[in-house]
Amino acid sequence: MSNNQEPKEAFPYKPPTEEIKIKYKSLFEIKKPLEVPIFKLIFDKIVSFLILLCCSPILLCLLIFNLIEGILIPENRGPLFFYYNAVSAGRIFKKYKIRLIKEKYIDKELQAKGDWHAFSKEWTPESRTHLGKFVKKFYLDEIPQFFNVLKGDMSIVGPRPLAIHHYERDLQQGNVTRFLIRGGLLGLGHIKKGTPEMGNPIYEYEYIDKYINSSSFNLLMLDINIIWKGIIVMLKGKGL
Repeated sequence: MSNNQEPKEAFPYKPPTEEIKIKYKSLFEIKKPLEVPIFKLIFDKIVSFLILLCCSPILLCLLIFNLIEGILIPENRGPLFFYYNAVSAGRIFKKYKIRLIKEKYIDKELQAKGDWHAFSKEWTPESRTHLGKFVKKFYLDEIPQFFNVLKGDMSIVGPRPLAIHHYERDLQQGNVTRFLIRGGLLGLGHIKKGTPEMGNPIYEYEYIDKYINSSSFNLLMLDINIIWKGIIVMLKGKGL
């Protein structure tokens, strides 16, 4: 699938407006990624470890259901987990997720390279396994990314990390947010999912402005508020 054929859900992010460039001018002048505030760093490590621990029974159940579905429907057989290369704070890492689609829809050559395009048929309804449809509805495919948080590749809150070509496109559009801080599972913009505000970059710049100018404690309180709103979005079961 070429970039021009990508589903609109794959890259909803827009260029910074003139208003953003003026209001957050200082952010565009920063030349290297920002350090993670200490409270945020500790919070990320502790919470990601606890969530992985608490989610281990869920992952075990998903593993069993994946195995059963593969036995009953051979074309749906395959590993539960996969990864593709993404970018966080300007650094490439392996972004882990739960497989949603059937193996026959995965481009094996691109998969071996960690290329997101290997899995870009994700939004084609017939490509998903039965487990994949359920997992995506409640965002359970994101659970493995808590391992990325624990490793230090990501934060719980931050702009969503993008596949390499999407990250490069984001930079070409003039955005700098994903270069400046670690990507996150949730962000001020991401909790707008399902609304016309999804993809509006102003929320990412607003967050980074607070990231720089708030105390470490106040930033932690903001993160907790974003996480709470993200939980509400997840419980509504509106994953695409």
